Amino acid sequence: MQNASTDAAGQRAGRREWIGLAVLALPALLTALDIGALFLALPHLSADLGTTTVQQLWISDIYGFLIAGFLITMGTLGDRVGRRKLLLIGGAIFGVMSVLAAYSSSPEMLIATRALLGIAGATLMPSTLALISNMFHDVQQRSAAIGILYSCLMVGSALGPVVGGLMLARFWWGSVFLLGVPVMALLLVVGPMLLPEYRNPDAGRLDLISVVLSLAAILPIIYGIKELAVHGWSVPRFVTLVAGLVIGVLFVQRQRRLRDPLVDVSLFGQRSFTAVVTALLVAGAAMAGTFLLVSQYIQTVLDYSAPAAGLLLAPTGLSIAAGALAAPAIGKRLGVRNTIAGGLAVAALGYVLIIPASSSGGLVGVVIGLAVVHFCVGPLLALGTGLVIGAVPPERAGSAASISETSNYLGSTIGMAVLGTVAAAVYRQRMVDGVPADVPAGDARAAQETLAGAVDAAGRLAEPAASQLLRTARDAFTTGLNIAGVIGVVVFAVLVFVILAGLREPAKTGASAPAQEPEVRVPEPQD
Repeated sequence: MQNASTDAAGQRAGRREWIGLAVLALPALLTALDIGALFLALPHLSADLGTTTVQQLWISDIYGFLIAGFLITMGTLGDRVGRRKLLLIGGAIFGVMSVLAAYSSSPEMLIATRALLGIAGATLMPSTLALISNMFHDVQQRSAAIGILYSCLMVGSALGPVVGGLMLARFWWGSVFLLGVPVMALLLVVGPMLLPEYRNPDAGRLDLISVVLSLAAILPIIYGIKELAVHGWSVPRFVTLVAGLVIGVLFVQRQRRLRDPLVDVSLFGQRSFTAVVTALLVAGAAMAGTFLLVSQYIQTVLDYSAPAAGLLLAPTGLSIAAGALAAPAIGKRLGVRNTIAGGLAVAALGYVLIIPASSSGGLVGVVIGLAVVHFCVGPLLALGTGLVIGAVPPERAGSAASISETSNYLGSTIGMAVLGTVAAAVYRQRMVDGVPADVPAGDARAAQETLAGAVDAAGRLAEPAASQLLRTARDAFTTGLNIAGVIGVVVFAVLVFVILAGLREPAKTGASAPAQEPEVRVPEPQD
């Protein structure tokens, strides 16, 4: 049954819809906060459960792998079975699995619960974005609502390490998994009263072959990229990546033939849609890769503790939230295209502040530069995601939302892999002749591979060899960060041209926009 009328285009939302948005946004905040807290809890749970290195990797990675793999399926499934229904089912499973994860008694149990958390988590964001399209028919209000949602996500990500550190100081490691349980319970109670139900009565059947193909494409691609970045070149890893790409081509070909595809690939024939999705993917890649290097720089080069690093990096999440909230007001004055392109241009200047960082200083410039980048990408997230969802009829909003979210996950994975690989290559090249001659061969090889290996080796050396090795290794790592800053400048400069060339503003003379392009309207700031 279709309860949300699609004939209400332009109807402005009232108090009920904005309260409903709070119901949707709070779980997003707590879920992001819970994810950020895991990284601090990992050493504690590893010691308690006796995990191996491989098990630690699966505990941290399986959640993201399965979210990325199931996003497309869950976005389309919500259009078919009901977006509110899928959101509530996913929220219930997420809450139960969070409790089981908190009280896991073995690494295998924790890996299994984290996997189920990933599948449940894949239902949340596409359903949430699609429900926003049902609750906020007015394009201006919808963009503001999406900005608020992303703000909650980013604030949760920023506060995750801080809250996690405080909880770990007083409670056991499992407590970080319980953060979102009360909120998911609130969602189950209040959601049916405040959130509309919507499903596409003409959606057709779910093509299970497409579901299998989407999983068989996305999971090997993400796994292959990550493994190549972390462990280097090998034939099996390369074959895994290529296999995922080949299956992805088969998936696209099948979608072109189906009457009711899992993903409407014809959307990529729209210049505005393609430009925004490309910008979301590439900007997410650059930001994720840089964030990874900066976090390592602060902890390993500048020698700050993990909780202190979390506090220093908190402004990045807060700044992207501020940028997303400010986007509607800025867009009202400058236009959507100019707001997004201008933000990306200033973000490139933010990367300029990262380039001069050194192993002996530069913390202020790096933190400010990263915050500037995140603030200026906020308009792309808020306004760009609204354009992606607005590019399709309401009955396909879940599918469009899944494309946006999948691009974010793929971008983050690719960015950490590519920039991590570039930084590692720079590090190894700089360390070839940088190890002191009196360092034992085994320690020299470890120091030439990673900065962590150099720190470990230095702990076994006498002075002055230890200090010399550490200084050389930290200089080498920082050079990789400097080059990542240069790459960021170039990438964001290119994205400015992508947006200016691909994104269209609405006609100002009253003529309608071309039928193949989504209309772009600027959101008004909300009180």
